[in-house]
Amino acid sequence: MLGAPVGTKQAVQTSDMIFAVVGLGALLAGILPRVLEKRPLSMPIVFVGLGMLVFGLPLGLPEANPLDHPKLTEHLTEVGVIVALMGAGLKIDRPWGRRAWKSTGRLLVIAMPITIAAMALLGWWWIGFVPATALLLGAALAPTDPVLAADVQVGEPTDEEDSEDEVRFALTSEAGLNDGLAFPFVYAAIAMAGSAGLGWVGEWALRDVLLKVTVGVVGGVLVGKLLGRLFFRARKEELRLAKHSEGFLALAATMLAYGVVEVAHGYGFLAVFVAARTIRAAESSHEYHQVLHNFAEQTERLLTVLLLLLFGGALVGGLLAPLTWPAVLAGLALIFVVRPLSGFLSLRGAPGHPAEHWVIATFGIRGIGSFYYLSYALTLADFPRADLVWATIGFVVLVSVVLHGVAATPVMRRLDRANERTGRQEAVAA
Repeated sequence: MLGAPVGTKQAVQTSDMIFAVVGLGALLAGILPRVLEKRPLSMPIVFVGLGMLVFGLPLGLPEANPLDHPKLTEHLTEVGVIVALMGAGLKIDRPWGRRAWKSTGRLLVIAMPITIAAMALLGWWWIGFVPATALLLGAALAPTDPVLAADVQVGEPTDEEDSEDEVRFALTSEAGLNDGLAFPFVYAAIAMAGSAGLGWVGEWALRDVLLKVTVGVVGGVLVGKLLGRLFFRARKEELRLAKHSEGFLALAATMLAYGVVEVAHGYGFLAVFVAARTIRAAESSHEYHQVLHNFAEQTERLLTVLLLLLFGGALVGGLLAPLTWPAVLAGLALIFVVRPLSGFLSLRGAPGHPAEHWVIATFGIRGIGSFYYLSYALTLADFPRADLVWATIGFVVLVSVVLHGVAATPVMRRLDRANERTGRQEAVAA
């Protein structure tokens, strides 16, 4: 008789502690961006550290190991990514165009496949994974992250189409598109895990590459055009939603684009970014884009806090315990060799000078998207050594968060000063 009340009280205390931790995180999410704005320290570093601290203390918090909660991990990271994709799409000022998006295209068509192939090869030859698991490692680590890359992305929406420097534009647009375009390679790993031969290749190329990418792009355009018309040009003035300046409609647009396209068996990640760009193009200089962007950014920041706290908890809970030295070296190779070289070589002939190309190539931050792809794949197929894949990706994300978080502010500040000097020199020469 005495056991039930004690258990109930303990459950209440645990839930209360969760509320307190999340509340503290949300408060810090409002304070830290301004405090850390000009310092070589990023908000993700602080929240990963805070997660390690609070989950490492005897506070009765539940375990945060993603291996024990694959579906929960999948859905939490899924929501975090799609909200970030909407925000990224809304804040890009540059209109669609082959020449204007040349850097993005080269990063997607050249750098990303090279990265996947290189990491799959290292996973198979160096770490010792079976081919399907090695390909999953490469595919999950391929996309750069729209959630953790705020320090190297473009700022808020403006009414100037040429206001963005090439570095911030390339990193933002790449992160917006490669989260969807990495999906076919994840499906290839899933198909390989369930088949002994190559009979899956034809169906994969038709369905998972051609059909789903097409549905994602077309669906995103249609949803974006529909919402753009509703926001800005509805015949009835009371339905012209931009007039009411309600930011939560950014979340409605995100869920609608993602849900409709996923139901239609397309890539929802791709659709969300395309829909955001289409909404922006509907009335590119309208102030309502600022309202939508601000709401998406605030929602993204809150979700990021939760995900980073859980990541910190997973680290102290043993996520990296299965890590091996070959896996460590492969992860470091991605950050210091594979991404920088593939990114730099892919940008030859693209706008910008070599220093800008090196910055773009170096700051390919890995993060929440990699966690989503891994958790998604593990719920659909059996991959040997899944614990080591999680440990490898967790290690890469941790190093990426710390390294890029410390380097982003001073590197971008130095690059901005160099561009200002070059601009002044060109103005004087003219």
